[in-house]
Amino acid sequence: MARPDRLFRLLQAMRQMPPPITAARLAEETGVSLRSLYRDIDSLRAAGARIEGERGYGYQLVEDTALPPQMLNRDEMEALALGMAEVRSMGDETMKRAAESVLAKIGATLPEGRAQQLFHAISQVYRPDARIRSSAKMDEIRTACFDERALRIEYDDKEGTRTTRTVLPLAVMYTEHCLTLLAWCSMREDFRMFRGDRIAAVEDGRRSFRPRRVALLRDYLARLRATEVSKA
Repeated sequence: MARPDRLFRLLQAMRQMPPPITAARLAEETGVSLRSLYRDIDSLRAAGARIEGERGYGYQLVEDTALPPQMLNRDEMEALALGMAEVRSMGDETMKRAAESVLAKIGATLPEGRAQQLFHAISQVYRPDARIRSSAKMDEIRTACFDERALRIEYDDKEGTRTTRTVLPLAVMYTEHCLTLLAWCSMREDFRMFRGDRIAAVEDGRRSFRPRRVALLRDYLARLRATEVSKA
């Protein structure tokens, strides 16, 4: 790993982990020796990061000059904390980690008093069970959406019949109980929704459909809205 990437990863680990963080834990997280870790901490301090602590006691990132300061009022921080708590409770592990990272990064740019308000928000979310049935394939699906590449999927319908389809993945929708892929289905030659928990396998379709994703998604969402209006 290149040294700038390693230093960034060390900063991010210190933003996210509850202090004090032992050197051994930081070395494990960044994949370096203790000797290299101590040098990296010295480099971050020299670059302006305020890191308290020392060898044998643990470390805490007190002031992070790598990120610009955030100007959030109390209600905005409550909304942010509530939104990220809802994301963490959904059952999508990738988005859970991303939400924790977002809070850590923003908290690191706030004055200490404001950061405490963010991390100890008044508004809370309590869901003893994850409300979303996710899929181990969802990370691959998201990547294909970002990269605008076709996918070949094996899909089980509600009767349990499995079909193989080539789709153009457009977006991932968070519905009440499951993650749903919005896509153009080449077999049906039409837009379709595919429940994430029924996608049995995913592989690269070896075809780019860039730059059509945004236009296709816009058309699909317009169709969905028109359907809802007609039902009203």
